[in-house]
Amino acid sequence: MGEERFYLYDETEDTKTRFVSFMGENQRFDLGIMKTDRYFGKSLVFDIQGGRFAIIGRDDLEEPGYLEETFRLNEEDAHDLRSFLNEVIEI
Repeated sequence: MGEERFYLYDETEDTKTRFVSFMGENQRFDLGIMKTDRYFGKSLVFDIQGGRFAIIGRDDLEEPGYLEETFRLNEEDAHDLRSFLNEVIEI
C-alpha cells in the first residue's frame, strides 16, 4: 500500500465539449464531442447510450468500416453518424 504510483502524465486541460442528440433513420444518437489540444487535433467522440468512444478526425471518417466497428453500428446507422460527424469534426 505504501508504493508510489508511476504516472506517465497527469495534466489538467480546458476542453470544449458539445453534447448533442439527433435521430438517424433507424436510431437515436446521444453523443458528446470533446475538443482538446491533445490527439493531434482530433476529437474525442463518445456515445453516451452505448458506452463507446473513439478519437476521431477526418481521416478516420474516410476509413471504411471504422465507425461500424468502433460504435458497433450497421452500415446504415454508421452512414447517419458519419454524415453528422462530417459536419462537426474540424479539419
